[in-house]
Amino acid sequence: MELLGHYNYWVFAVALMIGFYAVIARGNLIKKLLGLSIFQSAVFLMYITMDKVEGGTAPIIQPGVPDQIYSNPLPQVLILTAIVVGVSTTALGLAVVVRIKETYGSIEEHEIYEADQPS
Repeated sequence: MELLGHYNYWVFAVALMIGFYAVIARGNLIKKLLGLSIFQSAVFLMYITMDKVEGGTAPIIQPGVPDQIYSNPLPQVLILTAIVVGVSTTALGLAVVVRIKETYGSIEEHEIYEADQPS
């Protein structure tokens, strides 16, 4: 039962593999971007769940309270920054896909590759 007790790690692993599969196996550029976003979300989940401390409180020192257990706020700050970077990267990727669609008339990798090959 201990194996199923850490369901957040199972969710992380499944989401990571779904995102990885979408990036590797799909030829559609939009699907690749969505897979990359799922992959990033899985990594965010892993970092956030690793920070959980049983009985931990906010790191505010209170006088007269000995041996208090604190949770580290650094992972949340790093993940908040990573979410902002991930959203902006996805937006930039979508803008590039729009330009590729305007130029090549397709967002499928093999069609773009064939259009770039010399005749």
